[in-house]
Amino acid sequence: MLENQTLKLDGKVALITGAGVGIGQAVALALGRAGAFIGIHYNSSKKGAEKTLELLKDNNADGMILQADLTIESEANALVDKLVSHCGRLDILVNNSGGLIKRAKIEDCSLEVWQKSVDINLTSAFLVTKRAIPHLRTTGSGRIVNILSLSVQTGGANGAGAYAASKGGLMVFTHTLAKELAPEIRTNSVMPGTVETQHHEIHSTPEQMENYRKQTPLGRNTYAEEVASAVHFLVSNMSSHINGALIDISGGRFLR
Repeated sequence: MLENQTLKLDGKVALITGAGVGIGQAVALALGRAGAFIGIHYNSSKKGAEKTLELLKDNNADGMILQADLTIESEANALVDKLVSHCGRLDILVNNSGGLIKRAKIEDCSLEVWQKSVDINLTSAFLVTKRAIPHLRTTGSGRIVNILSLSVQTGGANGAGAYAASKGGLMVFTHTLAKELAPEIRTNSVMPGTVETQHHEIHSTPEQMENYRKQTPLGRNTYAEEVASAVHFLVSNMSSHINGALIDISGGRFLR
């Protein structure tokens, strides 16, 4: 017998890493509007995190700001501990923190860039998830969503190979968690295409962005709010039998 299916998240506590900008901020707002208390993590985007909290309060939602360098185990642990100490529980984890260090073909990629790519996109998710698992399991209905990238499918265009490899590792990590943690915790992932966020303002030219739009059957790039809607669905009980899945949010740009 199915539980009452709903998108509401009343009484839930969600930790969103990298919630000060872009997709993370959009996810925080979507889950907050649905009733969840939001742990707003940031590393360097303090003003962005403050804006996220302001927007939550404007929407009759609430949360708390949490700073941490998630590549450092002690800081990742303290982040989770502080949120759980404040709220008494943790129901949802969205591993969104990360990014592209720089564009470089593999033959030109330094070990430093490679290792930092893996650290911020994969190791950070491992550390936060490891600390969060006991709390997510306690609720009996824990949810984890990992934010991937279309580069998992393309191999990383224009010198984004290290980034793509780290996100590919996160995809496999999703499958591992889906097997190891079920049924108490469900783990899924979303794979955004080219999203109209600060990430591409920094790393893609206007010409590249226009080419991406032309390559997409729906005729435009993705909006952060559309990624957030998919995450919202996956952490709600509307997706009660989805585990280990990947949702492609790219307007059909690359059809598998």
